[in-house]
Amino acid sequence: MSKLDGTVALVTGATSGIGAATARTLADHGASVAILGRRAERLDDLAGELESNGARALTIEADVTDREQAEAAVARTVAALGRLDILVNNAGVMLLGPAVDAPVEEWQQMVEVNVLGLLYTARAAIPHLLDAAAGDPRQVADMVNISSVAGRVARSGSGVYNATKFAVGAFSESLRQELTERQVRISLVEPGAVATELTDHLRDGVRDEVKGRFADIDILEAEDIADAIAYIVTRPRHVAINEILVRPTQQQG
Repeated sequence: MSKLDGTVALVTGATSGIGAATARTLADHGASVAILGRRAERLDDLAGELESNGARALTIEADVTDREQAEAAVARTVAALGRLDILVNNAGVMLLGPAVDAPVEEWQQMVEVNVLGLLYTARAAIPHLLDAAAGDPRQVADMVNISSVAGRVARSGSGVYNATKFAVGAFSESLRQELTERQVRISLVEPGAVATELTDHLRDGVRDEVKGRFADIDILEAEDIADAIAYIVTRPRHVAINEILVRPTQQQG
């Protein structure tokens, strides 16, 4: 019997990178997985892959920055799959660059995706996580919020991104204190440099600078972070992993 048999997970930002890798890993552990994102074709491809490997998958095309869509995504997960045991708040965007003359639209997008989108989805999920924690099969439920090393260390040129990730850390710790006695575990995962699409959305010049910063080290793969997430949610009921910082071995900051 797999550790997550009988459970249901919802993964946001599941069309690529950490989200897609996490969906695969949780399915491998026995969970039914709802995968949420904005690119329907990619969701369908991933769902087909999961189902071909014997997993149960549900695709949800949605934008978490729209509160109604985020709430509907959670409701649809529960309606279609019967419950919600695990929420992985992975959807995020990283738009770095100097604050001077920065496009305000980039700042707004980061706040909307990284903070508001996470909050909308978390709020909608909490009642269902509490229900799952009160019964079988695990008598515990999990919310895993994906932050970043940038949620610990502020750097020149990433101030607003830092601000959003510090916010994720603060919210996660407060919610952890609120829900821990009701067996809902709130965990924070802070990846360092990972090979994902995050840098693809950077402005010209900024993209080259950021990629050059890590050109000489072996950066993480999305599967490395998915493995950390799976570790968190497969711990025994009495074990809560509150926070995991995962850097490439050669990354200094």
